[in-house]
Amino acid sequence: MGLLDSLKAKLAPAKDKVSDLAQQHEAKIDHGLERAAKVVDEKTKGKYSTKIESGTGKAKDALGRIAHKDDGGTTGPGTVSGDGQGPTPPTPPTTPPAG
Repeated sequence: MGLLDSLKAKLAPAKDKVSDLAQQHEAKIDHGLERAAKVVDEKTKGKYSTKIESGTGKAKDALGRIAHKDDGGTTGPGTVSGDGQGPTPPTPPTTPPAG
């Protein structure tokens, strides 16, 4: 068993605990993200609104993946919950054969 396998085995219970806590408190975390985004947007006077919205959306997506890792369904385009592989790469377009 390699070092990485050993670390994964030791961290598995913590990962499950984080997932459980995220699932239990998802609404509170979501609300906190919204409030933080609102405060930052106000402090920057709307200068970075689109970036703040984008970051908040990504944080909410990550929260959803963590909280619902046992669902086995997709959580967004190109991602499968709990597969550990991240987003699937896009399929390259097919070109007709030259002829």
